[in-house]
Amino acid sequence: MLIIYFITIPIVILQYGRNRIYTDISDIPTYTVAIVFGAGLKTDGTPNDMLKDRLDTASELYYEGKVESFLLSGDNSDTEYNEPQAMYDYLVYTKDIPYEDVVRDFAGLRTYDTCARAKNIWGIDKAILISQGYHLSRAIFTCNELGVSSTGYSATKYDYSGEIYYKGREILAIHKALLDIYVIHPEYIGGEPEIDFKD
Repeated sequence: MLIIYFITIPIVILQYGRNRIYTDISDIPTYTVAIVFGAGLKTDGTPNDMLKDRLDTASELYYEGKVESFLLSGDNSDTEYNEPQAMYDYLVYTKDIPYEDVVRDFAGLRTYDTCARAKNIWGIDKAILISQGYHLSRAIFTCNELGVSSTGYSATKYDYSGEIYYKGREILAIHKALLDIYVIHPEYIGGEPEIDFKD
């Protein structure tokens, strides 16, 4: 019975997310905010390939008139490692997104934290999520269950190095997400928002 549960639950969550992921940019309505999840930095502090693709996708949605602003959520738990700032710098200085439309969330240590903070700190009720396809279903499920009505748009551009590992790890991450949402309710870093996003 436990084996059936372990196998079935990820399939259900993956399908839940896929039903809420846009595959054609022309079908996407306008969103007040898109949430972009961190994905790692290179040794020089710039976005790695996965994160760069997420930011390029975010820029595409902005210039197509599909999103009006961004919440860039990532890890800044170490003074030498700052995902949100690297994401901000790329969108503002490389992609020419107006700085007033880009907000940094420095405490998005993991997907649960990003979704919980989006709702409870930033006041976001509705968003489109930008990440790679392997991660989007869990992100959409988590944000929806935490009160942010969410859809997604995949930033996957090609097969990434180590992607098989990430996809395999995602099965365990889905089970951990269920525990966090329904059982553990872990604490996350609080704080005051720079702005309130309005739908």
